[in-house]
Amino acid sequence: MSNVLVVNSGSSSFKYQLIDMASESVLASGLVERIGEETGRSSHTVTAAAIDSVTDAAPTMLDATYTREVPIPDHTAGFRIMLEAFAEHGPSLEERAPVAVGHRVVHGGARFFEPTLITPLVEINIDELSVLAPLHNPGALQGIRAAKAAFGGIPHVAVFDTAFHQTLPAAAYTYAIDRELAESYRIRRYGFHGTSHKFVSEAAAAFLGRPLGELKQIVFHLGNGASATAIDGGRSVDTSMGLTPLEGLVMGTRSGDVDPAVLFQLARRAGMSIDDLDTLLNKRSGLLGLAGVSDMRDVVEGAQSGDAAATLAFEVYLHRLRAYAGAYLAQLGGADVISFTAGVGENSADVRAGALSTLGFAGVEIDPARNAARERGIRVISTDESRITVLVVPTNEELEIARQTLEISPS
Repeated sequence: MSNVLVVNSGSSSFKYQLIDMASESVLASGLVERIGEETGRSSHTVTAAAIDSVTDAAPTMLDATYTREVPIPDHTAGFRIMLEAFAEHGPSLEERAPVAVGHRVVHGGARFFEPTLITPLVEINIDELSVLAPLHNPGALQGIRAAKAAFGGIPHVAVFDTAFHQTLPAAAYTYAIDRELAESYRIRRYGFHGTSHKFVSEAAAAFLGRPLGELKQIVFHLGNGASATAIDGGRSVDTSMGLTPLEGLVMGTRSGDVDPAVLFQLARRAGMSIDDLDTLLNKRSGLLGLAGVSDMRDVVEGAQSGDAAATLAFEVYLHRLRAYAGAYLAQLGGADVISFTAGVGENSADVRAGALSTLGFAGVEIDPARNAARERGIRVISTDESRITVLVVPTNEELEIARQTLEISPS
């Protein structure tokens, strides 16, 4: 038996998946949210893979979802509700007991560069690194402690979003500010979405039947949060996000790159505080700030109907994508593969076509029919003559976390 429970915990919610690693299929998934509010909510989905494995009937191809609303005062109570959902609706954790629990942790700083068995010392380090990710690491730590209480007899492994980017060269991760000040406060570029970038780059190599070590790749992870990474031989050599997930591409509500002097001007002339500026750049900017909506589908629809604000938002979004594509072609000295992943990257043909529309000089040729096809799974969207292969690669961060968890878990 090689089932792994994957937990992605925030300050007021956590998601989970129970994955059968023999087949790499999800047996159950769920979300426990509104923790600490007057009424919490949980949803638990038993997948067709789990249902069919315990019946003699023909495959149902249907998942079954169960919801519940009760007070959930803390993460420990949330895990108790999750265990009750498994007991009541399945699959049975006695028959499908996890051999390990993998935890997504956003920020590992420069301390963690691989999946790490969680010990009390590791918990202390995750807590100390909360200064670099105050919205993420504290919630992850609450989830870790609650999960260890619920599953005390098995290994717990932390998989860090930043770990994949620990291969960045110093020239890529160093900011050009006072060196001693930067060292004192750990100011450098760390990069994020590393679990996704690792999964996608390895999946692309496997799909093409080529050794990972010989490929130069650019991966665009485009969701509500968005990042680009240049990958040389399976190693991250440059990435768009920095000290925090704010730097880089235009996102749903985040600005991405902006001249720091903009903040000085707004503080001096508009009287905005540090908290005001934080809220502006993280929650009131990006597509939302430009078009009034944060969902790319709404932006594209608005642009197609002639809305000037939506049209500009779409053009700004594409302009930034092209800028990073060109920069990473230069950093890598060319590329073999460009991949698009996550919600926008996997589903928006308009974004993919627009992002690469100026890269003909580099040998990129998009096949319009392939790009427009509404297919699932990994696929090629470039022409057969394109010198750079362009792919759509559905990401699976939970599976990547489970793989890394199983890899280092004591047998």
